[in-house]
Amino acid sequence: MGRQGSRAARSVIWILLVTFSCIFLVPFAWLLLTAFKPEAQMFAPPTTLEYWIPRPATMENFIGAFSQKQFRFPLFLANSLLLCELCVIGTVLSSSLVAYGFSRVEWPGRNILFFIMLSTMMLPGQVTMIPVFMIYRKLHWINTFRPLVVPSFLGSAFFVFLLRQFFMTVPEDLLDAARIDGCSEFGIWRKVMLPLSKPALATVALFTFMGTWNDFMGPLIYLLDEERYTLSLGLAMFRGQYNSEYGQLMAVSAIMTVPIVILFFFTQKTFIQGIKLTGIKG
Repeated sequence: MGRQGSRAARSVIWILLVTFSCIFLVPFAWLLLTAFKPEAQMFAPPTTLEYWIPRPATMENFIGAFSQKQFRFPLFLANSLLLCELCVIGTVLSSSLVAYGFSRVEWPGRNILFFIMLSTMMLPGQVTMIPVFMIYRKLHWINTFRPLVVPSFLGSAFFVFLLRQFFMTVPEDLLDAARIDGCSEFGIWRKVMLPLSKPALATVALFTFMGTWNDFMGPLIYLLDEERYTLSLGLAMFRGQYNSEYGQLMAVSAIMTVPIVILFFFTQKTFIQGIKLTGIKG
């Protein structure tokens, strides 16, 4: 009875997981199907089969999106990849360095300052949006990538907390051995902590890449010239005041999800391992 009960419980859990997975996949499936719908089928009633299945499937939305002169896909893609690369590098380096200081370096007021840093996570971004914009305007950074890149080199409270949790699990004996060999604190961070923290660093990098890739508000506020537009901001070109190209919008949106899906599948094991390891010790 015990084995049968455990099997029944596992079966119920699997059924629930599959059911909820399908529910969460419905918007993504609708996005992909809409990208292949003809224009006449775009606003079919949800109760009809045409709403869910393109009949016939067509590539007109993709061709129309990339044939628009205003939507400069190669340029917007290059800008997005550049921002993602710089933000990932800045966030990983700065957050790991600050996390090491909070976890392994003894200095007065460390815990107090750490809790103050964590309290900044409770402050909504909308509260600081205008003051930060005024600061960047005084620095003449508007219409440049600096407001989107420089903050990543100053650390992120959430990622500092995440990496600190991982650094706390590293045995102190390894650090003491490095200090006996004459290694400085910076050298310990670079030669000992970073190589041991690859799963956690991969998690931070993946979160940062996804956040930068999908960011719309930041480029909308700080970028004025189309030469600096990102893909997320370029999507707004398909929405007009009187008419919107929903099919082309869905086609480009579907293409934008491809890098995230590929990246997640290739880094899934490392990502899950990093999430598990960063919560071992508080």
